[in-house]
Amino acid sequence: MTCQELADFIIDYVENKLPADRREVFEKHLAVCPSCIEYLNSYKSTCQILGDLRCDGEEEVPCEVPDDLVSAILAARKGEEPSSPASEDDSAS
Repeated sequence: MTCQELADFIIDYVENKLPADRREVFEKHLAVCPSCIEYLNSYKSTCQILGDLRCDGEEEVPCEVPDDLVSAILAARKGEEPSSPASEDDSAS
């Protein structure tokens, strides 16, 4: 098994969904690859953090995103400076 193959199967491994023969190959690779052990541990930590961050339903995620945030993100993707509402008003006068 290569490191890339390990990455492809990591979700099934963590969720105990790999067939026994595939799991054995996966664990043999882990036994000789410190980088993949580190990757696996990082993956598990990330899953734990994301699980801890889940909303318990106490707070609703807003359905709408403010227009100025959308504009800033789009401008950043284009490499532009975001325009502020004040500068747009100034250009109109």
